Amino acid sequence: MDFELSKEQKGIQKAIREFVKGEFKKEVILELDEKHEYPVDIWKKAAELGFVGIHFPEEYSGQGLGVLENVIVSEELCRGDSSVGACILLAGFASEIVMRCGSNEQKKEYLTKIAEGEYLSCGAFTEPDHGSDITRMNTTAIKDGDDWIINGSKIFITNGGPLAGFYCVLCQTDLDVTPSHRGMSVILVEADRQGVSTTSVGNKMGIRMMHTAEVVFKDVRVPQSNLIGKENRGFYQVLEFFDESRVTIAAQALGTAQGAFDRALAYVKSREQFGKKIAQFQVTQHKLADMATKIELARLMTYKAAWNFDQNRIDPKLTSMAKMFAARTAVEVSDEAIQLLGGYGYMQEYEVERYARDAKITELYEGTKEIQKNTIASYLIGKIK
Repeated sequence: MDFELSKEQKGIQKAIREFVKGEFKKEVILELDEKHEYPVDIWKKAAELGFVGIHFPEEYSGQGLGVLENVIVSEELCRGDSSVGACILLAGFASEIVMRCGSNEQKKEYLTKIAEGEYLSCGAFTEPDHGSDITRMNTTAIKDGDDWIINGSKIFITNGGPLAGFYCVLCQTDLDVTPSHRGMSVILVEADRQGVSTTSVGNKMGIRMMHTAEVVFKDVRVPQSNLIGKENRGFYQVLEFFDESRVTIAAQALGTAQGAFDRALAYVKSREQFGKKIAQFQVTQHKLADMATKIELARLMTYKAAWNFDQNRIDPKLTSMAKMFAARTAVEVSDEAIQLLGGYGYMQEYEVERYARDAKITELYEGTKEIQKNTIASYLIGKIK
């Protein structure tokens, strides 16, 4: 059992850190957060350097690397900045469904443009009436000649809006089957199709730079060739995607926790109170020890889940554990970072308050912590006769 990163993986880690150091300008980021603007220039530069879609095959402008390498990139991006990092690591959100299940034509057309930073991708799964329950869909896709006609609405869609290139839409394609999830399909809908409209969900607590939208499909007509994978297998495709994406969100949480810790550590080593550095107080040292231990545990779980996926050993229990624990770690560590900075921690200039705001979303999207517990428990208990 080897816990050491390979030479290539260390090289990727170093390259990302250099990119963050050169491109993540504090003043620019604070302004983007204040204005709720997407970090377009930084995203485009990241794509140019090959950091978007690093796990895509080389023929589609990726680097042919694995989930673990993508996790390393995601962690370092969010360590550098919790908001900008989240935007870049999720620039290709749900494009993995195309990569894993799509046709060669779909991969060439859409993965290439994601990797090259031409537009963003979106997973349109969550519905206003169902939330975390994706076993039921009100969005329907009905065959009409050589086309699908799609009607319905989705909510809280990451990247939805002005920079989106396409949506991977989970639809009910068999209206009569029981249970209903056996009749769902994933259909690719280009963002500029007639009948597709988006509305921002409004101001958010965190990840303020990222576009989050309600997406409405009204008599949207797409060719049947836009079906991703097999008809009526969409529910299972999305579940497999979640197993991969939850590892990425765990990496987002991990990087957010590490970034908050870095800032808190630097502060307590330089700030004096009662005639000595704050870091010299035992209570501070104990806080730092607890924070560092939680981060290391989260890293071990996240890296193991990613490595397992790369070995073709998909373990939903482990991916849920990693996502749940890393997200909780991000929330607790960033909160403790604020406490260590005191009043300064509450100020935007010192950044940790934004890390705390950004941390909370990792406990919500890609399945809440309660949903993760359901998944873990179901694999522990198994079927009860």
